[in-house]
Amino acid sequence: MREGKILIVEDELAIRKLINFNLQRSNFDVIETDEGKQVIPLIKKHDPSLILLDLTLPDMDGFDLCAQLTDNHPEIPIIIVSARGQDMEKIMGLELGADDYIVKPFNPLELVARIRSVLRRLSSIANQTEPDVIRTGPFIIELRTQRVYKSNKQIKLTNREFQMIKLFTEKLNEPITRDELLDEIWGLDFFGDPKTVDVHIRRLREKIEKDPSNPAYLKTIWGYGYSFFHDEDTK
Repeated sequence: MREGKILIVEDELAIRKLINFNLQRSNFDVIETDEGKQVIPLIKKHDPSLILLDLTLPDMDGFDLCAQLTDNHPEIPIIIVSARGQDMEKIMGLELGADDYIVKPFNPLELVARIRSVLRRLSSIANQTEPDVIRTGPFIIELRTQRVYKSNKQIKLTNREFQMIKLFTEKLNEPITRDELLDEIWGLDFFGDPKTVDVHIRRLREKIEKDPSNPAYLKTIWGYGYSFFHDEDTK
């Protein structure tokens, strides 16, 4: 049984072939392109499980494409694979909705492990047997459809952001450490930068809070981690 269908968006032929070879050897189906403009048509045609996205493409900026994909296809996880390894570029990619960021040159086995980690987390959500809906304050979290509403208005979240708000609302008013978030959301086998938690927290706040700099719900517990609060006075 195949493990999933991966769309490679990479303009360097040698790297694309290296990734393709290792993915097929690891029992994945592979679609590939060297142009950003081909990504949307390929998604419609092949419905990939995950996208590997290079940032330096011949026809468009990879960050712009990442933002476009996050807005229009939030159900498809994205792993950025780029030679651009500065911290600010990593943070920007994560803030735009990427699930992970891998710097070239990379170990192909690590790339496969990260892909499996992301897909495994999504599969666990799809197969959950919990109640269909979590309600707290103005929020409605639909677990099976992965839709989130605030005051009956849908909020578009990436897969990772949805997993985070689900965990926080399941543990309402309980503090959660960064390490616990990494283990629960990214998995015990996560290889990346722990700062990704802070980036995703900031992005989630921008979507659910009226004033992200003074959050009413997703609050920082200094010296410990984060907690999602709700009381009757919080609207």
